Amino acid sequence: MNLNGSEKIKFAIPSKGRLKEPTIELLKRAGFKFRETGRHLYATCTNFDLVFIFVRADDIPVLVESGVVDLGVTGSDLILERNADVEKIFSLGFGKCRLCVAVKDEENLQGLDDLKGATIATSFPVMTEKFFKDNNVSVNCIEMNGSVEVMIALNLARAIVDIVETGDSLRDNDLKVFREIGVYETTLIANSESVKKDEVVRIKRRIEGVLVANMYSVLEYNIRQGDLKEAEFITPGYESPTISKLDSGDWYAVKVMVKKNDVVQVMDKLEALGATAIMETEITNCRL
Repeated sequence: MNLNGSEKIKFAIPSKGRLKEPTIELLKRAGFKFRETGRHLYATCTNFDLVFIFVRADDIPVLVESGVVDLGVTGSDLILERNADVEKIFSLGFGKCRLCVAVKDEENLQGLDDLKGATIATSFPVMTEKFFKDNNVSVNCIEMNGSVEVMIALNLARAIVDIVETGDSLRDNDLKVFREIGVYETTLIANSESVKKDEVVRIKRRIEGVLVANMYSVLEYNIRQGDLKEAEFITPGYESPTISKLDSGDWYAVKVMVKKNDVVQVMDKLEALGATAIMETEITNCRL
């Protein structure tokens, strides 16, 4: 397939690494049907005028900025490292990580000034140099691809600047976090011209629907009329709850969206108020 000159929307997604599988899962939940195989560099969407292109996550900001592709999913750290002029649409809620300065466990540094003149190994030279420059600390920054932890073990660097997720890799190499530079997560980005296209807006809304669904559940319960106002106060909903009168006496049925993190506490309050038949339903997709 020749992608040059194609009128299809081009969407770059990570070809490997920790961002690949969550990205594919999100896109399929958003209703995009495609088949991804390890042998192909692209996958045509069968129910939308769209083609997914599999590339390295750190190349995606540049491809989106240049207009080679219309949309992309990548880490916000990589956008900053490439200094890419792109439209950041929204964060996707996964792939959270920290960029940190790490040193040997036995190091007893009092402050960043203790690293003046030191050699710092990193895969993020732009962000590393900016961080130390902003803190008026002069260092020798060397760029490395792949694992940088070994540079300290080989005495080629006194410190490293790298992405930290669990910290297991640092502990395995007898290293510790000395300073945190920033916190980052996976982001949907678009080319500044492409972001105006109707198709891109539709893609954005589809993905947004899944992200909102990840945050909310539907809660249903029955409540007496006398307690209805207090129940509405407990569960105000996204805009307002849906309320229906039941056939029996002064009881009402309520259906409302509740943030998933609050569901258990809300159910406790409703039960204490006298609500019955309290049920939670997962939301897989929505539009608000």
